[in-house]
Amino acid sequence: MYPGVSLLTPKAILHNLLCTFLILRFFPPPHFYSIHSYRFRHRVHQIHPLPYAVPFASLYYAPYRIVLPYNAPFFTTWFCTNWTVLYFPVYFICQIARSKCTNPTEIIAESLRGFRDKGLTGGRFLTRCSFFCGLWVATNYMYIHALRILLATDVMALFATNVSCVYLLSWVILHEQFVGVRIVAVILCDTGIALLAYMDGITGSPTLGGVVLAASAAAGSAVYKVLFKKVIGETTFGQVSIFFTLIGLCNAALLWPICLALYFSGVESVHWARLPWAALLSASILHLVANMLANYSIALTYDLFITLGLITAVPVSAALDVVLYGAHFVGMKLAGMILISVGFFLVMFPDNWPDYITRLLRNVVTMSHSAR
Repeated sequence: MYPGVSLLTPKAILHNLLCTFLILRFFPPPHFYSIHSYRFRHRVHQIHPLPYAVPFASLYYAPYRIVLPYNAPFFTTWFCTNWTVLYFPVYFICQIARSKCTNPTEIIAESLRGFRDKGLTGGRFLTRCSFFCGLWVATNYMYIHALRILLATDVMALFATNVSCVYLLSWVILHEQFVGVRIVAVILCDTGIALLAYMDGITGSPTLGGVVLAASAAAGSAVYKVLFKKVIGETTFGQVSIFFTLIGLCNAALLWPICLALYFSGVESVHWARLPWAALLSASILHLVANMLANYSIALTYDLFITLGLITAVPVSAALDVVLYGAHFVGMKLAGMILISVGFFLVMFPDNWPDYITRLLRNVVTMSHSAR
């Protein structure tokens, strides 16, 4: 049955018992964990063909294969962030192709002129780029780390609460107009976060930690947006492109020692011979394209439609989780997502929404009188 291994000799029986003990010691059978368990989901993704079969262990591992683990959320964040260096090259090529500029240095000079007009010297500008690079990496790291614990739908719903955080910070820091309905939206979003945090209980469950990470990523994203508006101000596409390219360069030049420190300390495990290059490259390209669309598509559509992409991605992700992983959205989880969605749409209400409601009621009353 298995070349090179006879099941009838004492040596083979001892060999099989030893292999079975080692596998069951370090990789307990799948039925030890429920389908929604973090540890089970984590092990299912660590699957690869064995070089030989182990007869006794096949009683538990017939449908599964074991692989060396890839557990490196910070390395993943660092790798994906490096791709932001392509922002300005892509913008540069598009500008040359669109305007057929004979002097490419004009594009670079025009992009840098805006920063000089704001009084930013080279040193101050690089310092601010480094600060925003750290904030960017910390936010993305918490988001990716949360994906190791929670379903993608849960993380995306929690990340959508960043619109309420943006409003609160804009009200406090940027002194934007106070709108009462948006305070109600903030309360609804916070209630939804609390429901998701306790949906699996707090005893022996990593769910609470995952929710805290995802909510912190949403808060970090809000801090990034508001501080960018406060510190950098209004920018052109060329300035945004240079800024993100410098973030990628700062990430590649300054944060690689952290990757090495986490690797050699054993906090993150990366087996270079089995590195999931296909998944890493796909995630990096999609991450770059999504951020470019979010920053550049404002020239083609309203900012409201771009923001709505955050919440419209949640039902799509939920459908994929149901089909691919057999997820169930019931009870506190469903209630939390509904509250977050309602809060999201309330934040999107315009500043003068009472005027629209008054006008609508006035038109309804007028139409009812005319009908008589």
